[in-house]
Amino acid sequence: MNDDLQNELLRRYSRVPYFRGPISFRLQLKRLLWMSVIRGAYLAKRLIDIVASIILLILLLPLFAVIMALIYQNSPGPVFYKQTRVGRWGKLFTMWKFRSMYLDADARLKEIMAQNEMSGGVIFKMKNDPRIIPVGRFIRKASIDELPQLWNVLKGDMSLVGPRPALPSEVNQYSLQDRQRLEVIPGITCIWQVSGRSDIPFPQQVQLDVQYIQSQSLWLDIQLLLKTIPAVLLSRGAY
Repeated sequence: MNDDLQNELLRRYSRVPYFRGPISFRLQLKRLLWMSVIRGAYLAKRLIDIVASIILLILLLPLFAVIMALIYQNSPGPVFYKQTRVGRWGKLFTMWKFRSMYLDADARLKEIMAQNEMSGGVIFKMKNDPRIIPVGRFIRKASIDELPQLWNVLKGDMSLVGPRPALPSEVNQYSLQDRQRLEVIPGITCIWQVSGRSDIPFPQQVQLDVQYIQSQSLWLDIQLLLKTIPAVLLSRGAY
């Protein structure tokens, strides 16, 4: 639900007239509970995102320095890669990653587009992508290239857990069902990333994301964060 729409609903619901008798009490109690759940869940999730991202950014600074040096040694140029992605309700934002490809990777994509190995054709994935620099294969396997997105989490563009943010070109190919992924804040890790990552066809990724959206809770987020650790260590479906 878009923030403006949510605020408008909260304002309208808060102005429900007070009726006399037991009906009034039950209605006002339900209203207060509904508002508390909506606001409380969002604030709790946001608080966890802020605290965790700050702690991790500080702890990972030495690793960041090493990775930055290795990337520059492999391919002189910017060590970070920024890309426009689509966030909640279609809001565009700049997503950050460690650069794992050569500088002309985007220009060379058209040359290898026909070799896309991702079922569904919306997302491009290729196991032996020739655009990847040597150290890039390691940081992609270990998901280290995604760590700069902790900055996106701190800013509020992303969350620790949520559907992966898509490219505008990918969203243009979305079906109505696919667009359900835009109903929540995108995340660094998600349900399909801990279940096989790129080995999972795009239609199934959408199904898993919708399943997460329909049943999301703080406990589910914690479970997915814990499952992310072995998924990263085993590198299953990462390329």
